[in-house]
Amino acid sequence: MTAFAVLFICTGNLHRSPVAERLLAAVLPEPGFRVRSAGTGARPAPLDHVTSTILTELGGEARDFTARPLEAGYVERADLVLGLERCHREAAVRLSPLALRRCFTLREFVRLAHGTEAGTPRETVRLAASRRGAVPPSPEESDGIADPHGALPHVHRARALEVRAAVLTLAAILDPAAAHHLPGGDVGNSGLSDRMDAPA
Repeated sequence: MTAFAVLFICTGNLHRSPVAERLLAAVLPEPGFRVRSAGTGARPAPLDHVTSTILTELGGEARDFTARPLEAGYVERADLVLGLERCHREAAVRLSPLALRRCFTLREFVRLAHGTEAGTPRETVRLAASRRGAVPPSPEESDGIADPHGALPHVHRARALEVRAAVLTLAAILDPAAAHHLPGGDVGNSGLSDRMDAPA
């Protein structure tokens, strides 16, 4: 069976979407799932020290990552496209309008897919899309996770924990038969000084 492909999108592909990618890949590995990420304004760059440290502590693999700009082909080949904010979802749809029913924000998809009890991940995506007009809309801020770029490390930790919570719920929705957990715990004290600005 072809792997179910998930694409996460944020702005720089340096903080939120890499954390989502690597954490989901840790609990839903290949060959059943293929998880990637990209950024609407990304340029090739490795993860910075703050994000790498937090991601590792949360149970994700931080090595061998390079940010990449979003392209239409990435959207077209994904079974599920998840922006970290609505602007990222909209950017994906502009690149590939036919992918509209596969494009959500991460939190939006979790909200719409909850309780659908579909037999396969692809059917879950179809059911979530069909519920868009049937459930009350949420405020934009509740459907997104804010960008921590340039913020102090404790802000990066907070955003990473938000991503982690959504990703674990996503994993349970896409593969309810499996036990989903990450080896990392909360990163309340990662040894990173809050006086240190996160590198760009």
